[in-house]
Amino acid sequence: MLNSLEGKKGFPRLKPPFPAGAGLYGCPTTVNNVESIAVVPTILRRGAAWFAGIGRPKNEGTKLFQISGHVNKPCVVEEAMSIPFRELIDRHAGGIRGGWDNLLAVIPGGSSVPLVPANEIIDAPMDFDALRDLKSGLGTAAVIVMDKSTDVVKAIARISYFYKHESCGQCTPCREGTGWMWRVMERLVEGNAEVEEIDMLWDVTKQVEGHTICALGDAAAWPIQGLIRHFRPELERRIAENRSRTLEAAE
Repeated sequence: MLNSLEGKKGFPRLKPPFPAGAGLYGCPTTVNNVESIAVVPTILRRGAAWFAGIGRPKNEGTKLFQISGHVNKPCVVEEAMSIPFRELIDRHAGGIRGGWDNLLAVIPGGSSVPLVPANEIIDAPMDFDALRDLKSGLGTAAVIVMDKSTDVVKAIARISYFYKHESCGQCTPCREGTGWMWRVMERLVEGNAEVEEIDMLWDVTKQVEGHTICALGDAAAWPIQGLIRHFRPELERRIAENRSRTLEAAE
């Protein structure tokens, strides 16, 4: 964003220096999101102790949850940090479409974080520490709910395409890795792959993760890691079915 404002290519900058020390045109610059800035007047008016009294320790305050997907009433709501997932959905989103037994998985913090299967997320506190323990994250708190009608492999492949499209191309692991991961995901949707490629895909996500200037490389890798971690049997089933179809056609 700062490079674009200065008329340069919109590439992420190496840090340090951080924007607070040397930002726009080399001057100290505050870069933050609207949610953080908007809550400041209320904290000043009601006091820091009031805000810190909401949520669990180290996860204090409120959060804007953007609930979408297979719920009865998609919405954006400000709620206390650490609210249990089930309570958040029942209170504000009218419950899961088709009932709680129809829940398949949830992406709890926007498309960049790994999905969490239904049995692990249902009673989980919606905060940074609890979701980190589930190998996911609260992220932007953009909660994407997926019921059992979801083609979860195709959903992650679509996310993979988004990050491939959004890569600025500055960092080699991201520029090359996002396209490669998306192409493999497209083949996995149809089962047109070998079982060994699942492990290869995992290894490539690990080569991209943590090796880029900005977090887009991580964001491209984590959804795929979540899919492999929790839905590997589904990937293997598709490969086996595609192999059976191919053998039948050959006969």
